[in-house]
Amino acid sequence: MHTSAQSPRPTKVQLAWQDMEFYLFTHFGPNTFTDKEWGAGDEPEDVFNPVGFDPLQWCRIAKQAGAKGIIITAKHHDGFCLWPSKFSNHTVKESKWKNGKGDVLRELSQACRETGLKFGVYISPWDRNHPKYGTAAYNDVFVGMLEEIFSNYGPIWELWWDGANGEGPDGKKQVYDWHRFKETVYRLSPQTLVFSDVGPHIRWVGNERGIAGETNWNTMDTAGYTPGIGAPPTDTLNRGNINGKAWIPAECDVSIRPGWFYHPEEDQKVKTPAQLFNLYLKSVGRGANLLLNVPPDRNGLIARYDSASLVGFGKLVSGSFKNNLSKNARGELHYKGIVYQTDHLIDANEKTMESLPDFREGSFWIKFNPVQKINCIVLKESLEEGQQIKKLSISFVNGAEDMGQINLTTVGHKRIITFPQKTVSGIRIVIQDAKEMPSLSEVETYLIDEKLIEQ
Repeated sequence: MHTSAQSPRPTKVQLAWQDMEFYLFTHFGPNTFTDKEWGAGDEPEDVFNPVGFDPLQWCRIAKQAGAKGIIITAKHHDGFCLWPSKFSNHTVKESKWKNGKGDVLRELSQACRETGLKFGVYISPWDRNHPKYGTAAYNDVFVGMLEEIFSNYGPIWELWWDGANGEGPDGKKQVYDWHRFKETVYRLSPQTLVFSDVGPHIRWVGNERGIAGETNWNTMDTAGYTPGIGAPPTDTLNRGNINGKAWIPAECDVSIRPGWFYHPEEDQKVKTPAQLFNLYLKSVGRGANLLLNVPPDRNGLIARYDSASLVGFGKLVSGSFKNNLSKNARGELHYKGIVYQTDHLIDANEKTMESLPDFREGSFWIKFNPVQKINCIVLKESLEEGQQIKKLSISFVNGAEDMGQINLTTVGHKRIITFPQKTVSGIRIVIQDAKEMPSLSEVETYLIDEKLIEQ
């Protein structure tokens, strides 16, 4: 992150990450076969045997859902490595799967490249199997594993660090060398985005329900905090810090099922397309990214229940936001009694934007002729110069008739507002408070299925 004397700003890599908006998490490993969420680390390697493993199937379904990438649990807390690591004896190499020749990371990274998806890796520093866990030597082991992953399976778009720190096989706890871990990643892959409770590039949203704060700042203060036990309070993670010194946007993780790993008894408990759409509104629609966990089954495939829900969700999103009614409207700036026409708010181009020399002296308008029925507005703030908008209002009019007002706090990358259907001739946006000079890049309007309105 680079900062200015004004406010923190995102890097180009962070801006590109925010444009991705939605991607999949895949929890996969021995737990898939033992019906556990946290393995003990003493599971026989032969337990892992996904005979029908097909990462191209994962990728096809991800693309149909509208996901832009996949993050895999390369090593969960049980220590089992989904690649043949030379730093552990608890890996795919020791299993009977593909006669010890299998490599989940190789096949999945290739499938992602072939299908145009980004490839990311979750690797837990906690290891309930490794004999060196709880000693200084384990930090060498973990660095060695990072070097293997980044040297053999890149490019790695996102690295996901879980802050969990429990006991190893001998009852010891580990003092993680986070500084060394980060420096290893920066050295091997400077373009990789690192996620943890405290960034440095992406932060946890503070819950596993997939919900960002209605106020959501992309900035946060990290001084004195560490991943895991030393993390900031969950409310801070959820909302960010208005005057935070670092640009660390939020990522919302949630599972499509009650658990994170596959359990057959949860086949009938998969979230519906409408439930996923509601989570989309509360994550992407509040300026965060959505990381949706879809755990592969014991065959190594995304189960048909999850697949059907994902494809249905993808259709809801693409269908709901297909017909932007602002495209045929008129954009206006009202400033100090003068009206200026502008296409920048309605041109479907996030690179163009509008701002006011003094936001207190004017407003943004979208005018419809003929009148339109709408129940959803999407606002996008231009973030290259930092996040600025603290508070705004949206007023609705139909001719001379006042149709009500909605008050918001932050906008950020994208703010989706849903409301009961209104027939309007215009909407007026007033920025009531901001840090510096705020700018909007898009004001989109839609009429979506009433059943999808955020509850």
